[in-house]
Amino acid sequence: MNKRPYYVNIGTREISINHDANNDDFIIHADEEDLLLLREVFDEMYNSDTRSFFRAHVPFDPYHRDQSNDEFDEGMKSAFRMIYDLGDEKTKQHISSMGVLEDLNNNETPLQD
Repeated sequence: MNKRPYYVNIGTREISINHDANNDDFIIHADEEDLLLLREVFDEMYNSDTRSFFRAHVPFDPYHRDQSNDEFDEGMKSAFRMIYDLGDEKTKQHISSMGVLEDLNNNETPLQD
């Protein structure tokens, strides 16, 4: 399949073919299958975030034992990994400089471009 450029804002979980003022945090080159997989990760992050919101209103349920929060964190790592793999050179450099993939590489081979 043909890969096309898309603009990704991980904070708003937006994937767009159109460049707008605030959606160009990362630029990826993806096909339909890649987009579906990234959208699934974003959807799971949203669901985990929503569950965490409701858990936050239960005073006797401690934050550090919140499975939904852990799931959100794992979703963020997965999203950054996918964006890195699909990203252009500037995106890869940006994510590398953030250090968010270091956790993923503790037991793996270093990232290869």
